[in-house]
Amino acid sequence: MPPPDPLFLLRALKDPAAAARLDLAGWDLLLRQLRRTRLHPRLSVQLREAGLVDALPEQVRPHVAAGCVVAASQERTVRWEVDRIARALEGFDGDVVLLKGAAYVVAGLPLARGRFTSDVDILVEKGRLGEVERALLAHGWEPVKIDDYDQMYYRRWMHELPPMRHPEREAVVDVHHTILPETARLKPDAAELLRGAVPLAGRLKVLCPADLFLHSATHLFCEEMANPLRDLVDLADLAAHYGRTPSFWGDLEERARRLDLTRPLFYAFRYTRRFLDAPVPDAPGGAAPGPKTLAWMDRLAGEAFSPEDPCRPRASAARARFLLYMRAHALRMPPLLLARHLLTKSFKRLFHREPAREAER
Repeated sequence: MPPPDPLFLLRALKDPAAAARLDLAGWDLLLRQLRRTRLHPRLSVQLREAGLVDALPEQVRPHVAAGCVVAASQERTVRWEVDRIARALEGFDGDVVLLKGAAYVVAGLPLARGRFTSDVDILVEKGRLGEVERALLAHGWEPVKIDDYDQMYYRRWMHELPPMRHPEREAVVDVHHTILPETARLKPDAAELLRGAVPLAGRLKVLCPADLFLHSATHLFCEEMANPLRDLVDLADLAAHYGRTPSFWGDLEERARRLDLTRPLFYAFRYTRRFLDAPVPDAPGGAAPGPKTLAWMDRLAGEAFSPEDPCRPRASAARARFLLYMRAHALRMPPLLLARHLLTKSFKRLFHREPAREAER
């Protein structure tokens, strides 16, 4: 019998019924891949909702049940943390917009079921960051980054405050004032994002559907690709949910032009269709990079998004992720500032012990 195909994960994500037909050897590989990519709860929930659990091998069913338990726990945790943040900000009269995983959960989007969320991200007006930070500190959150250089790095150049963690629940909140560093090449208008946000119950808001998609695309293609396949799945799920409304696609392209995010949108369309058969239109041609850049991105994306056996990692995939990591830094900071930052971080690692509580970006 041939060994299990590592690329089968892509098929399972598109068609959970295919996973129900796997043998034990295939499931052994698939479960390891799902845990590595943090997609185990997502597929578990899909299998349960499709009524396929009884069709699985008996040895696999406890793993699927565990994935569903993790999914339910994740949702409860996110909802509770959002509730605590809202309570802390009761006296704040500005807009508070939930981002990414917390937005998907509180807005009740289908992709929230089984999505792994590590922290809560919020967006507020830049001029009011101090009020929000003081309110959270007063309610028990503490800075994660306690090194002087890192505090300066975030406050001067980044699109968010240094992360804060609640010492009792170990929950992290990231307070953003825009979605890309102010030193980045792309310059999305944070005020436009706030104006377009949609109210939820209470005072909280989420980005409008087009902006939710664009933020996810920007996070994947302009940042460090820490978990690229999971993020690509987010985009495919958003496309499947919102794409049922015909006007969504026109709104999305118009918002991308207004927010200077046509290039991330191009890559989102191109790669969600290529790897996950997402129901998206053709990638907008005017946003395409030059032929050489596109060929280079296609090659790197092919490695980064293609699943591998965690016990037999591909050197080519590691190289691709490293190059995409360096690309993200180059997009986020101009060359001289980037060189200064990387030299400073390297010097600190070589000659100083960094604080134990620091969570490296």
